[in-house]
Amino acid sequence: MTKAHDIGLRMVRNAGGEPGFEVIVGGGLGRTPMIGTTVRDFLPVADLLPYVEAVLSVYNTLGRRDNKYKARIKITVHETGKAEISRMIEDRFAELRPLFGGGDQAVLADIRTAFAPPAFRDAPVAAHDAFYRADPVFRSWADTNLAAHRNAQYAIVTISLKAHGQTPGDATSDQMRIIADLAERYGHSDLRISHEQNVILPHVHKSDLPVLHAALVKAGLGTANVGLLSDIIACPGMDYCALATARSIPVAQELATHFEALKLEHDIGPLKIKISGCINACGHHHVGHIGILGLDRAGVENYQITLGGDGTETAVIGEKTGPGFAYDEIVPAIERILRAYLALRTDPGETFLQAYRRVGLGPFKTALYGEIGQKDAA
Repeated sequence: MTKAHDIGLRMVRNAGGEPGFEVIVGGGLGRTPMIGTTVRDFLPVADLLPYVEAVLSVYNTLGRRDNKYKARIKITVHETGKAEISRMIEDRFAELRPLFGGGDQAVLADIRTAFAPPAFRDAPVAAHDAFYRADPVFRSWADTNLAAHRNAQYAIVTISLKAHGQTPGDATSDQMRIIADLAERYGHSDLRISHEQNVILPHVHKSDLPVLHAALVKAGLGTANVGLLSDIIACPGMDYCALATARSIPVAQELATHFEALKLEHDIGPLKIKISGCINACGHHHVGHIGILGLDRAGVENYQITLGGDGTETAVIGEKTGPGFAYDEIVPAIERILRAYLALRTDPGETFLQAYRRVGLGPFKTALYGEIGQKDAA
């Protein structure tokens, strides 16, 4: 998501292997979604603070104050242009850099000590490997909810808060206490909350994974769906937010239970569905593989669909398919899109996003609206 923020910093290495940052400026979602512009391909780590100050200084000079809807860095970058904004940032950076005497690096060093890695255990993992082969339920969870750790004996565990039919990202107080206890017992007392509304245990030894999984299942936290259809980002929508113009949570719940009943979720494979209940885009729908935006049309909920969005390093804003759908039409509409994908993909390994980039919007418009409706939607 770094390219969809006011200032995005992406860790990179230069030709010499030194760490630094790609600096991206002017991204944002909301009513005017934009992908940010790279103003520096490589910035040394030591220059980070003065360079960010230079960006903000230029924005402070140029930023719109006459219109609150245009008072964002993304509008400033768009109106000024990449070449000029980059020149101004570099000029300002040249002025600011000599003013930094190293105090910022001392602060950074203190912060680094707070994020020092734990004392990793050195223990056999053969029992875990055998359990993985023997238990299909554990294997299904491990295949979706685990990520590789830099220590080969460990895994990164994502605890899904997206049980089918439940409120995305929600947990009871009892579940939160259980997660805290599990983090303390098996995760070096470390847990993190992801922007995708899940909980991450970043350091779990593989020998502890079977017992951890059993405890999660017992607590209703063992859903094996991370990165799949039901792992939906949804804003609170009209159920909890005064700004919302449509419901988000019930749409996410119905999508999850509908495709669980059809047993299609694992066949569909990796998929990012994101839902926002208004144009403020708190659900990041613009960068969802399938984005859903709820709007008010003369007092009636209407849901627009965008396809092909991407929030990774290949970020792109999704394309609108055409006219929106009523509340009771949105789940069948998503099913038509995904059945079209299953029919279009070249093999089970081709993801929805890959297939969309290969064939474009046309076949999905046809699936949504039919041949006649596609012409109207164009």
